[in-house]
Amino acid sequence: MKKTAYVYDPFNLKHTLDGHPENFRRLQGTWDLLRQDGILADMLAIPSTPATLDAVYRVHTPQYVERLQSAAMLGNGRLDADTYINQDSYHAALLATGGLLNVVDAVMTGRADNGFALVRPPGHHALSYQGMGFCLFANAAVAARWAQDRHGVQRVLIVDFDVHHGNGTQDIFYDDPSVLFFSAHQFPYYPGSGAADEAGSEFAYGSTINVPFPAYVGDEGYLMAFRQILMPLAREFSPDLILLSAGFDAHWMDPLASMRLTIPGYAALVKVVLELADELSRGRIVGVLEGGYNLEVLAHAVLTTLRTFADVEAMPSDPFGRPTIGAERDVTNLLQRLKKLHNIPDAPFYSL
Repeated sequence: MKKTAYVYDPFNLKHTLDGHPENFRRLQGTWDLLRQDGILADMLAIPSTPATLDAVYRVHTPQYVERLQSAAMLGNGRLDADTYINQDSYHAALLATGGLLNVVDAVMTGRADNGFALVRPPGHHALSYQGMGFCLFANAAVAARWAQDRHGVQRVLIVDFDVHHGNGTQDIFYDDPSVLFFSAHQFPYYPGSGAADEAGSEFAYGSTINVPFPAYVGDEGYLMAFRQILMPLAREFSPDLILLSAGFDAHWMDPLASMRLTIPGYAALVKVVLELADELSRGRIVGVLEGGYNLEVLAHAVLTTLRTFADVEAMPSDPFGRPTIGAERDVTNLLQRLKKLHNIPDAPFYSL
C-alpha cells in the first residue's frame, strides 16, 4: 500500500445553494461513503487551513480577490449566471485552495506518497480575473505555482479529465512552458474552449494538449487518448509533480454531460496517471476534486480513486455498471490528428 494523504473540511459545505447542481451534498455524500467504507483509517489526514493571499495572488489578480471578498460579505449573489456566492463562499474558497496546498506540502516533503483534496468549490474554470462555471479560485493552478515557489519544482503536469474543458487552468498557463496542461473533455460543450489547435502561445507552444471528444465517448476512447497522447508527451516533458483535476461528470449517468465513462474506466485512467507519476515524478501526484453531479456516482468514483491512489487490493466500487443502450464513439481519427499536431510517433493500439 501507499501512504495517501487527504484533506476535508466541513466548512466547505457552507458554500451551497439549494437547487444548484454544485451544492453541499456533493461533498457530504462522498464523505459519508468514505467513512462508511473505512478507507480513511489507513490514510493520512491533513489539516485544513486557508490559503494565504500571497499564494492566491500568484494566480489571481488582487482586484478579483477583493471583489470576491466584498461580494461574499454582501451575502447571496452571483459572479455569473452559473456561479453563486454566499456569505461563506470566500472563506470556503480559501480553505479549498489551502487544503490542496497542504496536501501538496505533505507529498513534496515525503510525509505521504500521494494525496487527494476533498474540497469544493471546484476550480478549473476560474480565470485569473474572474470566477465562472461554479469555480471561485483556480485550485490546481495555485497548487502548481505553490509547488514551484515553495518546493523548487521545475515542471508540473496537470491532467484534467473533467467532462468540461479546464479553460481557467489553460488560460493561466497558456504562455508558460513550465506547466504542461492536458485536458480530455466533451467538445463542443461548456465553456466552449478546448479545441485541438489551442496548444499554447508561441513561446509555450505544445504545453497545452486538448483532446476534444465528441459526445458518447466511453472507456475505450478515453484510455486510448491517455495511452497514445498523454503518456508520450508526459514522458517527453518529464514532470517533477503531477496534479490531477478529477472531475467525474463524464460518467454515463451524470446529468450535465453526454459521455459514457464508467467507474472502472475512471480507475483505468487514474492508473495511467499513477504509472506516469511512478515513472517520472517519484510517485508524486496530488488529485483535487472538480465536477461530478450524480451524487451517488461521485461518491463511488472518489472512493475508487482513493483505493487506486492507496494501491488497495479492492475492486472498483461500482454499483452502476455500463450503459445498456448506445455504442461508444470511435475516436481513432481524432487521435491520429492529435498525434500529427503534437508530433507523436505512431504507437500500438491500447484497449481496456
